Amino acid sequence: MERVRPIAPILPHSTLPLCLIMKVELRKTFQFEAAHLLPHLPKSHKCRRLHGHSFKVEIVVTGECDRKLGWLMDYADVSKAFEPVWGKLDHRYLNDIPGLENATSENVAAWIWKKLKPKLPLLTEIVVAETCQSRCVYRGESVSGTD
Repeated sequence: MERVRPIAPILPHSTLPLCLIMKVELRKTFQFEAAHLLPHLPKSHKCRRLHGHSFKVEIVVTGECDRKLGWLMDYADVSKAFEPVWGKLDHRYLNDIPGLENATSENVAAWIWKKLKPKLPLLTEIVVAETCQSRCVYRGESVSGTD
């Protein structure tokens, strides 16, 4: 029985060229505890009353891996960028924070984006979850007419 020759030589994983371009997405998750209410809802709506959540925030960066290092960026750099933002949110009343007077998940995600995008140019997505079943995904502002 004749063996079929591969088109390209089969190399051990460790000898694969580092010049391969890999586009990747990194996700880092954080948690903060906070209270809020949604002031524009009818007074009879449960979310109009003061309540709290264990919010989860997922920060997503996307790009090409560094050919030498083999990674997109250090996860610690994501943590360092988010740390001051986390400090403004954790164990706070969100409605007291400028820009979060109507602290919906959508507005919290956009607020976090505005704080992080200058520090994380590869930022592509912010996910804010109020519960394990309810979350908002924000991918930055789009310019009207260019979608």
